[in-house]
Amino acid sequence: MRCNVNAQISYRLQVGFLYLSVAEDYFTGLVNLHCKGWKSVYCDPVRPAFLGASTTNLNDVLVQSTRWSSGLVEVALSRFCPLIYGPKKMSALQTMCYGELAFFPFYFFPLWCFAIIPQLCLLNGIAVYPEASNWFFMVFSFVFLSSLSKHIQEVLSTGGSMRSWINEQRMWMIRSVTCYLYGSLDAIMKRLGMKEANFMTTNKVIDVEQTKLYQMGKIDFQTSIMLLAPLVILTIINVVSFVGGVTRAMVTGKFSDMFIQVFLSLLSCYPVIEGMILRKDKGRIPPSVTILSVLVSTIFLSLGSLVLSVLLK
Repeated sequence: MRCNVNAQISYRLQVGFLYLSVAEDYFTGLVNLHCKGWKSVYCDPVRPAFLGASTTNLNDVLVQSTRWSSGLVEVALSRFCPLIYGPKKMSALQTMCYGELAFFPFYFFPLWCFAIIPQLCLLNGIAVYPEASNWFFMVFSFVFLSSLSKHIQEVLSTGGSMRSWINEQRMWMIRSVTCYLYGSLDAIMKRLGMKEANFMTTNKVIDVEQTKLYQMGKIDFQTSIMLLAPLVILTIINVVSFVGGVTRAMVTGKFSDMFIQVFLSLLSCYPVIEGMILRKDKGRIPPSVTILSVLVSTIFLSLGSLVLSVLLK
């Protein structure tokens, strides 16, 4: 009887080790496969080998991505961090690939800066990019267009369309300012013992109305305020900065100084603006979220302008 108990305890420990993180596929591939000498091969058969279902509404995408982000950061902050655990067991290139994926959720920080700082500066007439007549403008343009062109090539070469590319860009930005932020904070709080581990499940039930919106290419904004509010707040900040920046540039005649900031201020904002103002269907952004976001955005813009004015004195 004692042997059976010990065997059960050993088995549970092994199972627990295999799935230390909710990103179990990543963790198992890193610790139990590649770090033990397994080699991967690229398999791309003409006939699809697997058939699966993906999420078709914003809520499920955000919940799923938040869970994945939390799991990846958990591994990054553990003793199995690829940059520490991997170098002695894998090649340097493979270690870098695993490390890039583990720390990818921290991308929320530069994205939040990208979505706020240039817009606040635009609203207050502060240029942060080279003007259009400066040759450094070509450097920024080259890097920006090269990145977009590479993504377009990847989408089109795999059977996608330009509409698919636009939607991927939008979802990348949405996940960056919501899922990556909450997932990283969730993993850090668990690591510090401030929160117990949990598992957020993804809804697999098919909703007819949500499916229709998905087929029409419209985002279904039926999700929690916590996930939706940051997106709406940033959109309002961008719209207000765009209007204020364009007005200031036309009055002062310095449009070339603010060209990049004006261009970036409304990038990928249209679906959210449409959900707040134009749409009347069930998947629109609730008016309560819009009102709350307007109040928060007003406070944020006021404080941001005050801080910039103090710093520039």
